[in-house]
Amino acid sequence: MLSLNDQQNQVISCGHDNLILIIEFSNRNWNVIQKVKADCIGRQLCFINNNQFTFKPKSGNLMHIYEMNSVTKQFTKTKDIIINQGDDCQILFPQQYLKQKQVLTNRHDKFDNFIRKTQNGEFRLEQSILFGSNSIFGPLSDEENYLITWNDSSKEIQIRKYKEE
Repeated sequence: MLSLNDQQNQVISCGHDNLILIIEFSNRNWNVIQKVKADCIGRQLCFINNNQFTFKPKSGNLMHIYEMNSVTKQFTKTKDIIINQGDDCQILFPQQYLKQKQVLTNRHDKFDNFIRKTQNGEFRLEQSILFGSNSIFGPLSDEENYLITWNDSSKEIQIRKYKEE
């Protein structure tokens, strides 16, 4: 899994080696500037801004928040967010952070989770949509108003409209 930051000068990646790599573009080259040892295999990650990203392990009900230390310029885990239980998160359904709405989408097992970043910087699970299968694929629209999914079990395309409450 890969995610590019807002400045488009850093990429984060995770995989089966239990490492989160922070890769930076400098002097016309991409270089690994930090290797973060994770407790387990990572399946999803997403930059929230240039100094913060999320990391979702393959299993379990926690998603981790990493933040850059302003002095050392190194990322460290600072928070955990509890999400719905499940056996596996989907690598074909990447996390997306909707900047205008301050909402992170996360697909975990049979759930689509919508996690809001509050004004004080905390993350709160706002809504979970339970699907009958974990074979769900699809993105949010570019305008961040529609969730479009393909349900492999029912062989249906489903469209949901985002509503602010």
